[in-house]
Amino acid sequence: MKTQLVTRVVGTSLDRVDAAAKVTGTARYASEYPVENVTYLYPVLSTIAKGRVTGIDAETAKQIPGVLSVLWHQNTPRIEPLANGDLEVLQHDQVHYRGQIVAAVVADSPEIARHAAEQVVVFYEEQPHTVELRGDSNTLYTPSEDAVGAPADSLKGDVENALAHAEFSLDAVYTTPTEHNNPMEPHATIAHWEGDTLMLYDSTQGAHTSQQMITRAFNIPPENVHIVSQYIGGGFGSKGTPHPNVILAALAARATKRPVKFAITRQQIFSLGGYRAPTIQHIRLGARGDGRLTAISHDVITSTATINEYVERASLATRILYAAENRRTTHRVERLDLPANSWMRAPGWCPGVYALETGIDELAIKCDIDPIDFRLRNIPSVDPESGLPFSSHGLAACLEKGEQLFHWQQRDPNPGICIEGRWRIGSGVAASTYPVEIFPSTARIEARPPNRYTVFIDATDIGTGARTVLTQIAADALAVPIEQIHLEIGDSTLPQASVAGGSSGSMSWGSAIFDAATRLRTVLQKKHGGIIPPEGVAVTGSINSNPLTKRYAMHAFGAIFAEVRVHMDTCEIRVPRLLGVFAAGRILNPKTARSQFIGGMTMGLSMALHEESILDPAFGDYVNHDLAEYHIATCADVGNIEATWIDEQDMYVNPLGAKGIGEIGIVGTAAAITNAIFHATGIRVRELPITLDKLLQVS
Repeated sequence: MKTQLVTRVVGTSLDRVDAAAKVTGTARYASEYPVENVTYLYPVLSTIAKGRVTGIDAETAKQIPGVLSVLWHQNTPRIEPLANGDLEVLQHDQVHYRGQIVAAVVADSPEIARHAAEQVVVFYEEQPHTVELRGDSNTLYTPSEDAVGAPADSLKGDVENALAHAEFSLDAVYTTPTEHNNPMEPHATIAHWEGDTLMLYDSTQGAHTSQQMITRAFNIPPENVHIVSQYIGGGFGSKGTPHPNVILAALAARATKRPVKFAITRQQIFSLGGYRAPTIQHIRLGARGDGRLTAISHDVITSTATINEYVERASLATRILYAAENRRTTHRVERLDLPANSWMRAPGWCPGVYALETGIDELAIKCDIDPIDFRLRNIPSVDPESGLPFSSHGLAACLEKGEQLFHWQQRDPNPGICIEGRWRIGSGVAASTYPVEIFPSTARIEARPPNRYTVFIDATDIGTGARTVLTQIAADALAVPIEQIHLEIGDSTLPQASVAGGSSGSMSWGSAIFDAATRLRTVLQKKHGGIIPPEGVAVTGSINSNPLTKRYAMHAFGAIFAEVRVHMDTCEIRVPRLLGVFAAGRILNPKTARSQFIGGMTMGLSMALHEESILDPAFGDYVNHDLAEYHIATCADVGNIEATWIDEQDMYVNPLGAKGIGEIGIVGTAAAITNAIFHATGIRVRELPITLDKLLQVS
């Protein structure tokens, strides 16, 4: 990039600018906006996994005082057909999964709505369903490039021949289960129609993304859809694309001619909020005696819904992480009668790197080479997939710094050797990576005397600290004190910005703000002598893409180190120590960055040891669909967790010189813990999560 940000407050640990609003409760989340005459919606969910609705009996529900309407597919307003069939709520009689919305009650209070919904009887014509990922070649298909975000398959060289002649080889299958996003704030919407104009207060990771979908669904112009998403209580990708709750709230508001509030319950998230699909990953690796990889093969099998296609692109990281002359990656997908799967933190890259990095550890041990040294020997000089040079590549530096900080060389490389009391102790390492991306975004800056700058951009802060970082970027780009900056975000009437996802938010939005600030400074200098005129000045800037992506491969890298303890009698697993070292360009705010890295690593620990949505194939539903039984890491599960980074200067990625950090922390963490468990016990478990029963079965 030609022009770079000159920093003064960027790079400092500024406290969150919205901290006071959040701790005092004045920060308003979607369901907290005061709306007059509001009603409440509670859905009726399908109790079958496949079939059709033949009728309902809603008479008892309608007689309950306070009930305003009972909606089902025969009396719900019509919308336009959508590419995502899951959003065509109450538009037809087809049931595509258990937990699908088949009716809804609107009432004067949430208690009445829920009670009435329980009185609605739905009649079905049930059909046989398929919900288990079998990996049967007869039911698999090759997804499109659009579904994967890249060609589904890649092939270079002669993989089979290289594997056949490798001095050391690995052939193993790794599996990951279904995992559900469980943000602190549930998905919630308040919908209100005024004529043909729809007002939505929505918990979304992108107001403009939701606006585009609503516009298509209701066939109205974008300016007739106003979405406010000021504060979001987490999303992990589940709020990145609209789900049925948004459409249903708008439909109910149109049907009742009153504002409707719809907050889905913790249990309903499991069928309505998206999830990470399970994977079956076949890893085959070949190496020479010196540990140089000669062949890499990574075949991914995953699932998607019958009603909407989304593919967990788990082999993409394998295409760039290590050098080998012979390479093969594939994706195959099976359609199942399940809810629509969607984004979950580091989609594809997270489960894919788990499988690859566990396999790399296994092959390093076979070669009798230290796992860090093995990775260092196989770092590519250029992107193995595209042949482009990397804009920067910090993996080696991360591994070497982590090796020192973690005191890696003090460990005995032999598994099952280190014992303290009744605990076996082990350590493991894994590489981490995530792509650097920028998506089109626009910002407007208004300058008012004496020295007041207001930045307008429809960015979304989902709890990451984006408000704070964007304020810092604006202050430095304008070369003014941070106290002179006021930021307006989270509203579809503001200049359009990309969704908060793909670790791209701060880079995309910050680059647009930088462009607007550069233009504003030029206007003020050339036309007003550097002084803000009485009437003020407003300038718009934008970022569309980075042309240098055609010349350089752009990725963030990291190395995760884990220490585990496994009890000799019970096989209980503890993780007393986690360390992440990252190369992510310029760190815009060390305090919020450390929080993001640690949050990702904690979620990776959760993936390794706890998270699993357990499917009952008979009913086609997840039996542990709440936070009581869907286990995630809590404070008691997380020991000493540290995150640090190297000083990486990358002048090619964007004007900020920064790379995304929201997702790279989860990538590789599960593999580091898996590898540490093997080092502690000598037992290799290739199925996540690693629960004590899996160690007991082979111990």
